[in-house]
Amino acid sequence: MRHEDRAVGAVLGSAVGDALGAPFEFGLPGVFRERFPDGTGEMCGGGGWDPGEATDDTQMAVLVGESLLERGGLDLPDMFDRFRRWAAAAPKDIGLQTEAVLLGGDPWDRAAALHFQLNGRAAGNGSLMRAATPAVRFASAGRAATMEAARRIAALTHGDAAAWEGTAVLHELVRVALLGEDPLAALPDVLGNVAEAHRDRWATVLAPGWRPENATEFNGAVWPCLGSAVWALRTTASFEQALTAAVDLGGDTDTVAAVTGMLAGAVYGPDAVPARWAAALHVPLPGFGDRVLRAEDLDALARALARQDSEAVLGLSGP
Repeated sequence: MRHEDRAVGAVLGSAVGDALGAPFEFGLPGVFRERFPDGTGEMCGGGGWDPGEATDDTQMAVLVGESLLERGGLDLPDMFDRFRRWAAAAPKDIGLQTEAVLLGGDPWDRAAALHFQLNGRAAGNGSLMRAATPAVRFASAGRAATMEAARRIAALTHGDAAAWEGTAVLHELVRVALLGEDPLAALPDVLGNVAEAHRDRWATVLAPGWRPENATEFNGAVWPCLGSAVWALRTTASFEQALTAAVDLGGDTDTVAAVTGMLAGAVYGPDAVPARWAAALHVPLPGFGDRVLRAEDLDALARALARQDSEAVLGLSGP
């Protein structure tokens, strides 16, 4: 399978997971399987979401991807301005922390840090949910560059370095999968590149024996969100099975499934995404006119990002 096809799998897979999980957000574990006992889930809608409608997870991923393409690389002020324009348009769903940072009136390079100083809590999973597009964009630059890009983009809205490091891990796992290699086998090497102060905690939630019931926080936090996505990939044998397992965990189902879909899509490729899910998918973009993206638009976005050279952007290269 070509790198470019796997890139489509990551971006499309994340969006499909987001839309599949949205109606079950904040529900209890097991609700998804109760509704679909044969294990074949559908884009059912509910909870204010139309069937196949993506949430803020995919909307922000699109904004990141389009900024990278239109600006020719990592332009953090431009990215923050797009986020702020979107947040000001009252999207259906936006994380409380992200909303406070974007609409608080502080400059792009201080907003998240100031929020963290005041609140002391900023390790939500919001930087993971939008990572599909930049993970694809920076993959060709190697490990060091993709992990550094992840940290910089995460820091726009999340002041806690735990979120930066988790997003860096996710970027690198996607990069490995895009090469056709096993991201689970790469975890020990990836963890070796996590900032030392955060390495042990990430090693715990990404260990082979960790399970979602071992989480010490709600899965809206960065650690159990990524840990649950890796667990879903590790304990299943297909894209559909991985997403079903992720949504069935309950809690922050749209984001856990979006991260799971990102990884599983990169591993299994776009052909593994059920056509019935992709056909229903649509991504409104508040603040940007009446735009609604479909699966074919995400396909084109992913391919454009995969083709765009990234080495010169950060001046970094790696293995």
